[in-house]
Amino acid sequence: MKKYTLMDTDTKVLFGRKLFRIKANISFGNVKEGDLGGYVEKEKNLDMSDNAWVSGNAKVSGNAEVYGDAEVSGNAEVSGDAKVSGDAWVYGNAEVYGDAKVSGDAEVSGNAEVYGDAEVS
Repeated sequence: MKKYTLMDTDTKVLFGRKLFRIKANISFGNVKEGDLGGYVEKEKNLDMSDNAWVSGNAKVSGNAEVYGDAEVSGNAEVSGDAKVSGDAWVYGNAEVYGDAKVSGDAEVSGNAEVYGDAEVS
């Protein structure tokens, strides 16, 4: 069973891309079955294994990927070819885009921007 479903009844548009709110199909990590998450463009944006999650009004789009036990929350945005992995947490109004990578136990928050080929771990 997939850990979440893309909800076509709750969408947003970001940079001309249609994003779908996610809903947990199973309980895992701190997420309970039925919890509503944030927004992703496609399943490739949020790994179906491990405990990775997108919550609140956070948005993940393009070829960006969130995996491992990483979390993107608040109003954060992850886009382009960016990767958020490990136990990393991107939250607040933070943005991660381009080819940037946030990994390990790193936290990116507030109005911070991580972009280009930057790596935070």
